[in-house]
Amino acid sequence: MSDFNGWKILHIHLNEGIYPLSLYPNYEGLYVVFWWYNIPLGDSKILATELPMSAIQVQNLAARRIIPAVSTYISQSGISSYRKEDVLEFSVLTNLEKPLRRIYQLQPKPTEYSISIIVPTCNRPERLATCLQSLQNLSQRPHEILVVDNYPSLDATRQLLEQMPDMRYIAEPQPGASIARNTGVEYATGDIVAFIDDDMTAHPDWLTKIQQNFAEPEVMAVTGLVLPGELATEAQLMFEEYWSFNKGFSRLNYDSEFIAKTKKHGIPVWVMGGSGNMAIRRQTFKLLGGFDTRLGAGPKAAGCSEDSELFYRLVSEGLLCRYEPTAVAYHFHRSDINSFKKQAFGYMRGHVAALLIQFEKYHHWGNIRRLLTTLPKFYTKLWLKGLLKGFQPRHTTLYAELAGCFSGVSFYFKNKLSPHNLGQ
Repeated sequence: MSDFNGWKILHIHLNEGIYPLSLYPNYEGLYVVFWWYNIPLGDSKILATELPMSAIQVQNLAARRIIPAVSTYISQSGISSYRKEDVLEFSVLTNLEKPLRRIYQLQPKPTEYSISIIVPTCNRPERLATCLQSLQNLSQRPHEILVVDNYPSLDATRQLLEQMPDMRYIAEPQPGASIARNTGVEYATGDIVAFIDDDMTAHPDWLTKIQQNFAEPEVMAVTGLVLPGELATEAQLMFEEYWSFNKGFSRLNYDSEFIAKTKKHGIPVWVMGGSGNMAIRRQTFKLLGGFDTRLGAGPKAAGCSEDSELFYRLVSEGLLCRYEPTAVAYHFHRSDINSFKKQAFGYMRGHVAALLIQFEKYHHWGNIRRLLTTLPKFYTKLWLKGLLKGFQPRHTTLYAELAGCFSGVSFYFKNKLSPHNLGQ
């Protein structure tokens, strides 16, 4: 692991032209994100052995990687002069210029809704400072920024906020990320509440792209695209490979139709995005009861899935959540293997606890089916594959995940539903 050199992240803006990619001897490879102005359209991992790459090769790679998103935008935007099959025939990027220009021109305008940004944090002032700096650089100012200092054992966060008078500091003595987020909403006064985690940074247009979607009254919540902030270590690369927050580059709606298609096998609400990059109408959040405080990070909580469980309630009540890939934030994954294993344990512990909580609230048997059938099959196949073909990086967190699953069951039965769990 000490020989791992990391991956270099490149952001290529296709509207500025294509250039060749040279050798990067100090990196294992390149993670490239293709943009058209401020619209992310696709990504690609390029091994160091595939470099150098000529401009023509980069052009052809970009065309292949952005076609799915471009086709979706054309379909959703009603650009009648282009058919999906026509786009799929384009072999060089320059031919895509016209529809890309149309897509950019058809981006919705901002609304008048005010937005409160909530940043929960717990004793990570250095990382928090980077996050808050990105919020100060937003192209559109929010109504307010609330930093909720959760279970503080240091004074550094309060001192940091004293240097930022345009942000509001709130101390929350009860430990738990869900508690901190719920507290932030209680203090918020904006029409929309947007959440970003302290180990993330926001693209300058993040808030604008979130706000645009609420112009449609049926949209109750919005999640956004999360890209890696760095891939400097093997743990970070494995996280991005197997646990990525990146949910794709095409806009998607999750509603009652999504429920009907997936309920039988367990509604995969985790594909909708996460609380590190999400926004919801403040009154909708309160009507849903907020984050279930049994879930999420914290010494008394399960460790994860507070966001997906909230999404579960939202779509189960017939409301619409939109995944908006132009609302971009960057996440800095855990950098060492041991922290990554602890994270994987918490993710599966929270996921299993959430399945049982979702069944508790809605009696959808797909949750039990996933717990008793889907997950055991998945892990049996994963273990057998490693046993027969050799254990790969994906198996690094296997035992931590399995332990998390069993711990999630135990956690749930020790923390069954009670009024205080919903943060009301």
